[in-house]
Amino acid sequence: MLEVLLDNKDGNVWDLSELVYDATWKTSRIGKPGSFDFSVLNDGNFRMNHGDIVRAKWDGRPLFYGYVFTIGSGQDEQIAVKCYDQIRYLMASDTYVLKNITAAALLKRIANDFGLKSGMIVDTKYIIPTVHEDGQKLMDIICKALDQTVINTGNIYNFYDEFGALALRDARDMMLDLMIGDDSLMIDHSFERSIDQDTYNRIKLVRDNKETGGRDVHIAQDSENIAKWGRLQLYQKVGENQNDAQIRNLLDTLARLKNRPTKKLRIEALGETSVRAGCYVHMQIAHLAIHSPYLIDECSHNFSGEEYTMTLDLKVI
Repeated sequence: MLEVLLDNKDGNVWDLSELVYDATWKTSRIGKPGSFDFSVLNDGNFRMNHGDIVRAKWDGRPLFYGYVFTIGSGQDEQIAVKCYDQIRYLMASDTYVLKNITAAALLKRIANDFGLKSGMIVDTKYIIPTVHEDGQKLMDIICKALDQTVINTGNIYNFYDEFGALALRDARDMMLDLMIGDDSLMIDHSFERSIDQDTYNRIKLVRDNKETGGRDVHIAQDSENIAKWGRLQLYQKVGENQNDAQIRNLLDTLARLKNRPTKKLRIEALGETSVRAGCYVHMQIAHLAIHSPYLIDECSHNFSGEEYTMTLDLKVI
């Protein structure tokens, strides 16, 4: 059963579980706060204000901890409520100029500056030489640092809110012991392979050279795939302090990550509370020859009465 509690921070906590018609909890792997939308009958026995705390659980297992941002009402007694977790507060903008810092340390620094609660933050280890972000969204600054870490190490990290505490985990540590597919939870599915987005068969990196006054150009390309798909080029500028070996390593990593079609799989399934964006889940769909772990990009848990389902957008890594 879905439990929804409302805490208005003045000592009153209301149990809205019996009054909630339906609810949706959404999580995204990159760049968005978790959200919880629900419709509730206003019986006149509770008060709801912006910033109130909302906690949601399913059969006692924690799902969402966040804050009321939008309250909507019409002629009937039903209220539509939108809540976000702490990551919503990282949509604010500020300036950070730092040197030799990891993405994890940058995240802790920003969270502390803005009074946000942190939980498990793993060490991302890769040292980012310079961070120079002027008037940028905090979330964008963090995502950019994580992108640089992925590009230079190949390791994927998930940043999210874990029931009221910011968390950063290695995606490899978020493999679920769960099978979804033929004869297991799946209700429906769709599948797409594409070279339209985030696929590149030619990587071009340039570095300013103060000694020559020109630019050094480094290229990696797959001629066979260029012949098949046409030239799909990714162009990036790298720091002046990166040496040839570091640039070659970056070229190899980008080629490994980008020189392939993207695969997207959407699943409608029965609900399971352990599933959220950033987790790997084992997929098995025989007629698509799918028998491997997929990374969950987006996840929506949908509650309506006693019915509990979920929609997953997944990708192959």
